[in-house]
Amino acid sequence: MAGGFGFRSKRLTPGGPPRSGIKSSAASLRRDPRRPLCSQAAVARFRLSQARRPLITQGPPGRGLPSRVRGGTRRRRPSGSKGKDMLKKSVKIGDSELSIEVGRLAKQADGAVVVRYGDTMLLVTAVSAREKKDVDFLPLTVEYQEKLYSAGRIPGSYFKREGRLTEKETLASRLVDRSCRPLFPDGYAYETQIIASVVSAEPENEGDIHGITGASAALWVSDIPFNGPIAGIRVGRVDGKFVANPTLKQREQSDIDLVMAVSREAIVMVEGGAEEVSEADMVAALEFGKQAVQPALDIQDELRRELGKTVRSYEKLASIDEGLKAKVRELAWDGIVKGYGIKEKAARYESLGKAKKEAIAKLKEQLGDAYTPAVEKHAKQVVEDLKYEHMRQLTVDGGRIGARGHAEVRSITCEVGVLPRTHGSAVFTRGETQALVVTTLGTSEDEQRLELLGGMVFKRFMLHYNFPPFSVNETKPLRGPGRREVGHGALAERALRNMAPKSDSFPYTIRVVSDILESNGSSSMASVCGGTLALMDAGVPIKAPVAGIAMGLVKEGDKVAILSDILGDEDHLGDMDFKVCGTSKGITSIQMDIKITGLTTEIMSRALEQARQGRIHILGEMLKTMAEPRKEISQYAPRITTIQIRPEYIKNVIGPGGKVIKDIIARTGAAINIEDSGRVDIASANSDSVKSAIAMIQALTREAEIGKIYTGTVRKIAEFGAFVELFPGTDGLIHISELSDKRVKSVSDVLKEGDEVLVKVVSIDKTGKIRLSRKEAMAERAAAQQQQQTPPPGDGAPSATQPDAKA
Repeated sequence: MAGGFGFRSKRLTPGGPPRSGIKSSAASLRRDPRRPLCSQAAVARFRLSQARRPLITQGPPGRGLPSRVRGGTRRRRPSGSKGKDMLKKSVKIGDSELSIEVGRLAKQADGAVVVRYGDTMLLVTAVSAREKKDVDFLPLTVEYQEKLYSAGRIPGSYFKREGRLTEKETLASRLVDRSCRPLFPDGYAYETQIIASVVSAEPENEGDIHGITGASAALWVSDIPFNGPIAGIRVGRVDGKFVANPTLKQREQSDIDLVMAVSREAIVMVEGGAEEVSEADMVAALEFGKQAVQPALDIQDELRRELGKTVRSYEKLASIDEGLKAKVRELAWDGIVKGYGIKEKAARYESLGKAKKEAIAKLKEQLGDAYTPAVEKHAKQVVEDLKYEHMRQLTVDGGRIGARGHAEVRSITCEVGVLPRTHGSAVFTRGETQALVVTTLGTSEDEQRLELLGGMVFKRFMLHYNFPPFSVNETKPLRGPGRREVGHGALAERALRNMAPKSDSFPYTIRVVSDILESNGSSSMASVCGGTLALMDAGVPIKAPVAGIAMGLVKEGDKVAILSDILGDEDHLGDMDFKVCGTSKGITSIQMDIKITGLTTEIMSRALEQARQGRIHILGEMLKTMAEPRKEISQYAPRITTIQIRPEYIKNVIGPGGKVIKDIIARTGAAINIEDSGRVDIASANSDSVKSAIAMIQALTREAEIGKIYTGTVRKIAEFGAFVELFPGTDGLIHISELSDKRVKSVSDVLKEGDEVLVKVVSIDKTGKIRLSRKEAMAERAAAQQQQQTPPPGDGAPSATQPDAKA
């Protein structure tokens, strides 16, 4: 199946040089590989400069001299020796060995490990500041980067060095962040940074999951407080059997692509895609992954035990006076209870804000001079704690914000075709969350080109998610997409990608854009639902409609409440954000973020079943608006027609330096893309342009057929015959004996260069050489004319001569 994060599809396989298809624009024509990178003159100048360079340069004795001059023997590179703190532990997971080494590289970092799986290696470091920041959250940053040197490649940018994180690196950074963040102790507010660098890349084994294991190991062998260890694993299913850490080839055959972070007790993080897999199979995959990765936890514990690391002391959040807590509870509790009884988000926030403000004002009046900025800060924190307490108790007792049932989905409205000049559009509204989703169709020239470790890859299905500040009634400067937007877009893209048609049957590049117009929870799932409708409105023949739902969890002691279609408050104050997308048959995408130490498989199984019920309900509402894709694409979308030519004729269509294809594009206005396989895509909004381009290409790629008569042009005269061009790029020979049924002394007596001549294809040998005959063509033409002039039996009047179709 397609890769879990959108950078690989069955047509999108990394590896090797960029695809050499010929594009319709001049800028996209590839350099001729036979052309030397530099001239012979430049090579000669370089060699001359080397010859003039002295063997030994002047300088202090023993410095700057070749080794053979300094000591007579070449100095050996230090082989490296193990220090007393250098440790390495290995274990086999899947088909390869996983090793974690500490004490050899980056020894000044608080924690540093080298993780190796096959020939893929990562250097992962963890550093945490010694001074606490004046914040009430964990200032954690995670950077996952893939060094192109790890795959023996030089960056293709102008500066020839890595720049900002790519989309793939951003998504991998989020995987590590989401896995580790819940496991730091409460109140740890020290700036912490994890950097995972891929330094050796094996094409068959990606580094993202090992970044999770490496981050945990780097923290675990340091003195940074961390409630680990955890380990990352990818789970696939090939031929009905689960596979731990499948190779790239296995992932292409797999119907599940699941990334997990696992602790001793539970599953910490989940991200992945599937091809309409059932909930039971997904639970089985989760359980398989949990058990398969346990040995990676064992070797982390062994490293920590042998290193003898202890946790550093750190300043925890200042405790709040119990008397102050009681006073604030007395002043604010009734207002909080009243606020959470309001259904509408804006009114609820206004009521809660008012309750907080009034409680602080009364507290200030009661305390008088004892009221200080520190007291105010603690009082505001108590109000937030009370909101957290009330919402959670309300939920586990069977209630919910807005008085919904735990499995109840908010009201849904759907519209399609809302933007007249776009190719497909939809507005999906669920409660107070609304998404405007637009689909645009393009040609292969519009594919996204990504420079990854395996080389250049091409992406024909894209979904971009935008979250403007007005959607939550805020003001912020508009910038490029942040990590959250990239992650939400990837989740929605993965949900829809496997349902998109293959390029063989629908040769369009597809871009879906989701603009969130208002948000109160589940905006990424609204993007999935709106994306389905926009695709169908654009006439994209998707395999099945897809819907998404966000599930929540509140766990207090032994009480567990699972919520469907969570609100923003339920996400913020709850313990889990579990997003599930799929069709009526099964799951296509899944993502889980948690704030507690882990979830059991049994809880996840219950959440998946409740999500399935909600998904079926949402699909039913969507299909009331549009039950199937439109039969025709938009009149404003390009029309793409695909034809096949023999690969050896590609050069005829391109011409020297692209001259021929540029001429066809200029004369027809169509965009043309030619693949190495001989597949030709011709695109234009005007159907006449497509037809004209097809006719011109077919004229350039016609093949001679034995027994057929053609009108050709004499290109060269020889003593033994004449060479005749049947059509561009195809020549044949008329031997002198085949010029006429009479004896011919000289070819030039019958034909001259530039003459048009009627010929018949007599034979084509194994090498493709064509033998022609003029005398047979003339004989057949004469017989055909005679037959046309002879009246049918019983008909006294001769028939009019009909035009000859072979002329």
